[in-house]
Order: sequence, then structure tokens, then C-alpha cells
Amino acid sequence: MPLITAPVTTTPVDPTPPPVEIPEIGYAVITYIDPTGTRWPMTDLSADWYTLAEGVSGLGAAPYVLTSDDHPRGGARLRHVQPQARTIVWPLLVKGADHTAFTTNWRALATAFTRTLRQQADGSWPPGVLEVARPDGSVRTINVFYSSGWDGRGQTATGITWDSAVLTLWCEDPYWEDAEPVVVHRETGTSDDYLDPFPSVSSSQVLGATTVDNPGDVDVWPTWVITGPATHIEFTREDTGEAFTLDMTATSHGALLDGETVTISTDPPRVRSGTGENLVTGLNWPEAVLWGLPPGPTPVTFQLDGADAGSAVDLVFHPRYETA
Repeated sequence: MPLITAPVTTTPVDPTPPPVEIPEIGYAVITYIDPTGTRWPMTDLSADWYTLAEGVSGLGAAPYVLTSDDHPRGGARLRHVQPQARTIVWPLLVKGADHTAFTTNWRALATAFTRTLRQQADGSWPPGVLEVARPDGSVRTINVFYSSGWDGRGQTATGITWDSAVLTLWCEDPYWEDAEPVVVHRETGTSDDYLDPFPSVSSSQVLGATTVDNPGDVDVWPTWVITGPATHIEFTREDTGEAFTLDMTATSHGALLDGETVTISTDPPRVRSGTGENLVTGLNWPEAVLWGLPPGPTPVTFQLDGADAGSAVDLVFHPRYETA
């Protein structure tokens, strides 16, 4: 049997400055992280820019479109629920000690937000990240793209040493993510005498049966990282019977050797070796179902053929939530 399940770890956050009360979420420290990784504090009231709490919206539950069918006896019956992209309204005050300082801050923040609309060489659009840190140490994030609003008030006395903008930020995924991942780890070990207090596994395969708990509000789509040696990898969600396998011997890479890795992403479907090789043809299409995890406990099993000491499987996901 497999050995160790890694616990969920949360790194405490020491917020500086202290939390500020924000509509829809209460007291929190909020930071905007632009596509370059630069962190812009949004709730430091002593800084040259900070969020105007009045007018903030879009941080609550995700928006939905409901599809229904008329019922012959009156009313309707719900047929489908579709979560929609989220829009966040974010008022921001910017100031400076003089006009030059104000202009520098205004331009820098405009660039930090609009940089999300600069397409990359690979065709992707780099999101910014809105990060909400609570006094209890929990941190949730959401990817955002600038939509509109960096215009200023256009009133007398504004635009000299201060001005404010009401940003509209657009979110592809309406759900908030936990900044800390949940990691479930299984690996082989050397065979031991039955009197040894530690469990052991066969050197030929890892067979894992475990219950994975998703503490979030909605489904998550995990990433699997397999460390060799291994030849054939199978993952099954026991409550639905959904499963997929990766046959390494059917790929251009061949069997996974000692210390080599392969990463399986379930959303979007993707299989990459540690050196970047595309191994998606090794999946058992069309039967393969790259299943997700609903909220709560889910029984799963996974098996590695050709395993030996050092073979390991890591299941990784970030819980997703309706609100910040």
C-alpha cells in the first residue's frame, strides 16, 4: 500500500498595514499583483494610492445564468446552471506630494492594470491577481483583467496632486482560489519486515486507495505529478467510475525512469514530461475522462505499474470558493 498523505499547509500572513473593512468581505488586506509580479498594496491608507471602500462591488458570490423548462402544471423546472464571468468594480484614489509625484504614481498604476491586455508571444493574455488576506492568515486570489475606468474624475482640482478612478476588472473564472494548494502525496518504500512499524509496498506497483477532501465550494480540476520509475499509470474516481490511464510505453518518451517526472493537467487536458515533451497521446482516448473533484470527500484510487523505491504520485489542487 502507499505510504504518506501530505497534510494541507497554510502559511500565516502577517498583514501590514492592518486590515481595512471592504464591502462584501469585511476586514482584509488586499493586494494587486500585476503580470510582472509587482505587488501593489490596495488597502494601505498611508500610501499614495488606496482603495475607496465606498463603491467596491463584485466580490460576493459568482453570477449565474439559469436555464429552465416550462412545467405543464405551471411554473418551471431548472435544467442547467452556468456560472458567468465576474466583474469587479474597484474605486481607487491616487495622490502625490506634488504634481510630478502624483503623475508618476498615476501612470505607473495605469500601466500595472492595463498590462493585462498585452498579448504574449504564445498568444496568451497575462492576468493580474487580486489577493485578499484575512487576519486569520487565509489568503484567496482571483485572476483579473483591466476592462475600463482609468479616466479620473475630470473635476476642478483633480489631476494636480490627486485623482480617483473607478476600475472595472473582468474575471474569466468567477471563483476565488485558495493561495495554498492541497497536496496529496503517495510514494513507494523499501519492503520491511512485518514487525517494522512502518507500512511497505510491493516494488512492482503503487496501489493507492484514499479519500481526497475538497474544502472549497465548487469543483476543482487537479494536477497530477508522477515521479518514476513507472510504465503505466491509472487514476479512478470510485464514486462515479470515471477513470483515465497514461501508458508511458505508448509515448515517444518511453517508460518513466528513476527520478523522471510527468505532469497531467485535467483542465485544460495536457500531459508533459519534465523536459516539456507532449505525451498526451499516451492517454487512453476516447475512454479517458480527466475527472474533477466536487466539494467534500471523494474516494479515489491510483496505480503505478513498474514502480520501485522512489516512485511517487502527487495530486495538487487549489480549493475554489464563491466569495473572497
